[in-house]
Amino acid sequence: MSVTCGLPRNDRRGSQSVERKIISKSSQTGVGPAGARDIDDCSDPKLARFPAASVAPTNMVLRHKEDTGRGLGYASIFALLVYIGGAGLTSLAQLLIARIVGSTSYGIYSYVLAWTSVLAYLATLGFHVSLLRFVSAYSAKGRLDLVHGVVRFALQRSLAAATLFGIIGAALVFFFSDSSHKELQTSQLLGMAAVPLVTAYALGATLVRAFGGGVSALLPERIVRDGLLLTLLGMAVLSGSWTPNAPLVMQAVLASSAITVGLVFIMAAKFQPPGLRQVQPGNESREWWSAVPPMMLMAGLDVFISRAGVMVLGWTHHIREAGIFALGLNVALLVSLSLVAVSTMFAPTAAALHARGDRMALQQLFSRAALLSSGGAIAMAIPMLAIIEPLLSWFGGDFSTAAPVARILILGYVFVALCGPQMLLLMMTGNEWAAAATMIAGAAASIMGCAAGIALYGAPGAAVGLALALAIWNVAMSIYISKRLKIIPGLIFALASLRTRAVDGQPPHWFLR
Repeated sequence: MSVTCGLPRNDRRGSQSVERKIISKSSQTGVGPAGARDIDDCSDPKLARFPAASVAPTNMVLRHKEDTGRGLGYASIFALLVYIGGAGLTSLAQLLIARIVGSTSYGIYSYVLAWTSVLAYLATLGFHVSLLRFVSAYSAKGRLDLVHGVVRFALQRSLAAATLFGIIGAALVFFFSDSSHKELQTSQLLGMAAVPLVTAYALGATLVRAFGGGVSALLPERIVRDGLLLTLLGMAVLSGSWTPNAPLVMQAVLASSAITVGLVFIMAAKFQPPGLRQVQPGNESREWWSAVPPMMLMAGLDVFISRAGVMVLGWTHHIREAGIFALGLNVALLVSLSLVAVSTMFAPTAAALHARGDRMALQQLFSRAALLSSGGAIAMAIPMLAIIEPLLSWFGGDFSTAAPVARILILGYVFVALCGPQMLLLMMTGNEWAAAATMIAGAAASIMGCAAGIALYGAPGAAVGLALALAIWNVAMSIYISKRLKIIPGLIFALASLRTRAVDGQPPHWFLR
């Protein structure tokens, strides 16, 4: 920051006075480029006036200083509550869909939704994650122009890619699918129409998180979308004028996604930094493009790994078994809510700490995140393992067979939670290609494991294959993080810290914070 104040170059006291005045005034008024006014130092006639636009970078830094201890814990708890509410709606919606349409139609819906999700998150070009890194890092440096630039760059490219994917996918379905399977073909066409909408609300939710609305970003996708899906589907079924099948469910998905897109961008506009639209957008397109290949690869693989069992069963024409596996997976994913909730607040904080070069604070943050995610996962897994069979048996003989699938996958996701948000740690520290490499290994393991498991034991075998793939993937990430970033796995660091401070007779600092 350059300030002309009419003082000699070596007048350190005068320079410090200017610095104190900038920090004091910006923290009091929050003035930014949108409402520029002059700041006078009336107490020192030597100091000239300078524009408040100079204050904006300092103000941005002040606004983006995160508390790496208590803040993460409290925010994660609030996020987890929202996720639990949203997961309750999601699970209720999925269970009711399965109950209404039956195992075969539910298998078609699950298979189509898996493809829709993979294409939609590929179309984000990875910006649904990398925006957290770029916006947080630029904000920490006070570069509001680059924040504007990367947001515009991401939205334009990603939405264009999503539209292209949807059109190409619909053309392939129309010309190459078996027209005798009308329910599957219609569902696939509706799924391709939903691709741009899923991409749009994923990016919008990321912007809300990056702008500081961490918990608020969860509401549209986790509460509104699934709540609308449940409401629309219920109204259609109760009216009696609609046939309860997979195309009906996909129509409800399309409508609820469109409403969610509108809501999430309204929230993004509300949380955006003052004056963002008035600032001329900066251009670091070379850096942004360099992050696209690994991030895009990871975006698609992340969804693919979790849905590998459904997709492999669908490829091999085991549609009914795909529905059973999908129901068990949706129940098991409840265990991963604690990790997702912690990740909501972990990502922007980790990016800011990495930008400031504070490795010890990043280690402590990662340790706390692992403790929170593992504790929440274990607390949810224990009762779920006990009630899963009677719960699923209520939906009939077909779906009671999903209980073994759910139990196996619950154990797999508990292991993932014990490792903490490793993939986000790699991405927020600029190690996208390393994260992509480990994810490729995980995706290959999931395909081979699911295929072998299906051949031997059907849907439960696919669950075993997916659980092993999750374990291989996370162990590979732990090894790389330890060697490259010199960051110890979260739980190991927490236990070592606890032991050290116990020897010294002090409570653990990661607990107090």
